[in-house]
Amino acid sequence: MTTALITGSTAGIGAAFARRLAADGHDLVLVARDTQRLQEQATELHDRHGIEAEVLTADLAEEDGISSVEKRLGDRRRPVDLLVNNAGFGNKGRFLEVSMADELRMLKVHCEAVLRLTAAATAPMRDRGRGGVVNVASVAAFVPRGTYGASKAWVVQFTQGAARDLAGTGVRLMALCPGFVRTEFHERAGMGTDNIPGWMWLDADKLVSSALADLARGRTLSVPDPRYKALMGVVKLAPRGLLGGVSSRAGRKYGPK
Repeated sequence: MTTALITGSTAGIGAAFARRLAADGHDLVLVARDTQRLQEQATELHDRHGIEAEVLTADLAEEDGISSVEKRLGDRRRPVDLLVNNAGFGNKGRFLEVSMADELRMLKVHCEAVLRLTAAATAPMRDRGRGGVVNVASVAAFVPRGTYGASKAWVVQFTQGAARDLAGTGVRLMALCPGFVRTEFHERAGMGTDNIPGWMWLDADKLVSSALADLARGRTLSVPDPRYKALMGVVKLAPRGLLGGVSSRAGRKYGPK
């Protein structure tokens, strides 16, 4: 029996990973800020799939939260075979409209926590000769669009670089770059979504199935939908200046109200 640790497990993509991995027979370590929701999720997954689901309450915007997850990942008596760094959030507003405290909090969760938890997980994985890490980024990583996109670009570059450094060790790392997914993400950030076209929305469960298939294939980057793969192909060809203008207008149209 293998064990997966998922941050931000109680909603959205994290919850979809938890459902799929539990259905596949993996024990889970569920990490989020809300203890009650974690306990309810653990009970449901245990009762439905017969797996063991451990609860770890942690706020990854705080030092104590990151440290507690690092400690669990480093426990060699209870090895973690798959880490899903999914925790994240968005801020409503343009640069200089968002407080510096909130900007730094985002970088703490999206960058520092991902760096430290990936390191804590992969060191024992390398020693065992097996394991995997999925770092959830975003297609926003590929367009110039504020601190959120910049932080997700860091996740992509870091993950692919670490994957190269660990090649041949049996440890796989992959950056997952979804587009719009129906989760609590936009609601928590106070962002309107009514004006986002229906074709741009992805199903979280299908996204996870595609991501896990890409991880099994050894890919270091997963854009799990043909629609977004096509969009990213256009992005690669577009001049950066033009892309910045389009990204800014799209952000105003499809982003926070």
